[in-house]
Amino acid sequence: MFRTIVWATDGSEHADSTLGLVAELARVHGSRIVAVHIDQRFHGGRLDGGPLLADEEDLVAKIEAQVKELDDNGFAARLELVTTDRHDTSALIAETAVSLGAGLIVIGTHGYGEFEAVVMGSVARGLTHDAHCPVLVVPPKAAPEADAISSGEDRPAHVGLGF
Repeated sequence: MFRTIVWATDGSEHADSTLGLVAELARVHGSRIVAVHIDQRFHGGRLDGGPLLADEEDLVAKIEAQVKELDDNGFAARLELVTTDRHDTSALIAETAVSLGAGLIVIGTHGYGEFEAVVMGSVARGLTHDAHCPVLVVPPKAAPEADAISSGEDRPAHVGLGF
């Protein structure tokens, strides 16, 4: 049903907690997994072209390792790194998903309340408006269930990914 599943990741623990569910969905549907990470850059000033996050290189290396582990465990997986000075992350993820022909986008959420989402923004909320395919938003409290779903006894145990 889903030939391509986009795993939208910012490298956070919330994003990491969805990876087991992404792997299980890919296994069930025979899907390829594309990890999409948006590397936002400063525009103008002394830091022109520099990453917004000081640990961006470490985040990318971590996501590359997660994708490699997926690949090593038999999944068709790759990283799509989008480097940009745009700050509309949800639109960028949605555009990337369209270009990849994705049938599903999976994203974790920090679980902010309404006030925090308005003040800080919510990529997951924006993605539900911007995407042209279904979006599975996984709240923090649901993440352990995702691991439980994919840890059935008839499946091999894989270290590190929770699937």
